[in-house]
Amino acid sequence: MEKFLENLQEAQKTIQIIDHMIYVTFPLIKDKKILTKILTETKNTITNCINSILQYEYLYKRINLYKDAKTNFRIFIQKCCPYYKITQKEIDSIKELFELVEKHKQSTIEFLKNEKIVILSENLKTETITIEKIKEFFNLSKEIMKKTLAIIK
Repeated sequence: MEKFLENLQEAQKTIQIIDHMIYVTFPLIKDKKILTKILTETKNTITNCINSILQYEYLYKRINLYKDAKTNFRIFIQKCCPYYKITQKEIDSIKELFELVEKHKQSTIEFLKNEKIVILSENLKTETITIEKIKEFFNLSKEIMKKTLAIIK
């Protein structure tokens, strides 16, 4: 099977898992690890969609791919987003999600307060992520998946 289809199937499976975690598991357990897992898996879903788009476009010789992920992401934004009708607002949200996940990975202290994740960086700068914001990112991942499937399938 083509690699781009494998990425799409993985993204679809992850979306179902995230949906269950947001609307069933987290309300019952209320653990910050679940929220951070949801955030990370949402990023992975969007990454799989982006990789699928890039591989599909490369297969049909519309773009070139490089070993550098940042270069490939720039190509995705410049050449693929207009064709797949991914808006600038969605691109900005994708970048914001990627930055938040990176801050989460690098943080020394995280805690849950009133259903919000508070991330402290090394210089003690705080970043707060609400469950509503996580749901927005999840809806973004579903929208990117829908737009990807519209072209690829």
